[in-house]
Amino acid sequence: MPIGTAFHERTFALCHSLNYREWSGYYTVSVYEVHHEHEYNAIRNACALIDISPLYKYLITGKDATKLVNRVITRDINKVAVGQVIYACWCDEEGKVIDDGTITRLEENKYRWTAADPSLRWFRQCGVNMDVQIEDISEQTAALALQGPASARLLKTVAEADIANLKYFRKTSGTIAGVPVDISRTGYTGDLGYEIWIPWNDAVKVWDALMEKGKQFDIHAAGMLALDVARVEAGLLLIEVDYTSSKKALIPAQKFSPYELGFGKMVHLEKENFIGKRALAEDNKRGVARQLVGLEVDWVEVEEQFDKFGLSPAAPSQASRVAVPVYSGDGQVGKATTTAFSPLLKKLIALASVGSEYAKVGTKLQMELTIEAQRRKTTATVVGLPFFNPKRKTAVPV
Repeated sequence: MPIGTAFHERTFALCHSLNYREWSGYYTVSVYEVHHEHEYNAIRNACALIDISPLYKYLITGKDATKLVNRVITRDINKVAVGQVIYACWCDEEGKVIDDGTITRLEENKYRWTAADPSLRWFRQCGVNMDVQIEDISEQTAALALQGPASARLLKTVAEADIANLKYFRKTSGTIAGVPVDISRTGYTGDLGYEIWIPWNDAVKVWDALMEKGKQFDIHAAGMLALDVARVEAGLLLIEVDYTSSKKALIPAQKFSPYELGFGKMVHLEKENFIGKRALAEDNKRGVARQLVGLEVDWVEVEEQFDKFGLSPAAPSQASRVAVPVYSGDGQVGKATTTAFSPLLKKLIALASVGSEYAKVGTKLQMELTIEAQRRKTTATVVGLPFFNPKRKTAVPV
């Protein structure tokens, strides 16, 4: 049975919809109001506060901490400075992705590592005979994502920390409401935003300070439905939705190379040996069969399809995580994994895995559409990712 996070007493009071889901054993708000419109608009136009405490969090320390991290991930951790955060994936021996997450270099040999799935056993197996300590701090460290154009201005008013000089994918330390916190300029929305790492027992004090000072910035607590739309616009993947962990795959086709997920830039083949390196070198040399792409659905054509039934289409209010076949002519060439209507772009968009020969930007494909229990096809054009990439995400906030 799920339990509440460190912020549950606050999020429960705000959750008028009582619409929850389970995330890693915790109650997580899907949407606070009946509809997630205000929450999504806060992410894109003001600032939103999102409880991300259910993430798995690990502390890696010891003389061989850097050696372990470099052995597990595909990126070169030696290029990462203290105070820097990276997004990385890690693979099995066959070069297939197990999971992805962020790694913060806290000190020369000290790292905070986040993961979507439990990874403690894998990390410890990889660290056998190394002088390294791997501690699961998931229940000791609460986390909030403060996202949106006004997030920097809010943090400057409430945090005793150097927010003004905090660059993209960097970390600083300070206090909020007297509570020691780490603040990283990271997030899962593709917008200007921060993630705040807080001692579990003092988490509510930080929430209260942010919500109180945030009133002048039109802050809203936001749930998973709003986050889902935002992360699709940002072209960000969700494990077990957009790809399957190789640990859970039943057949080879359910396993993905980083090169099939748009993670190719995160594979540093020139670095010292790491798990999956040999297989990934082959993938890089030979190429892979699939590619992750963005699709834009022709909405005019959708309207025409509905019109044949005497109906008018309604833009879907929430992202769909149901896989939908993608075709070229009479053959299926892939699947759309997450589909969402972007309120900002006014377009129906999707993340999709398609055959590499169909992945070129501008390629016209067809996506399956069901109307009145009848399966139809509608045109979808391959576009580059992300769909939305504002300059404020990486610029120095004013």
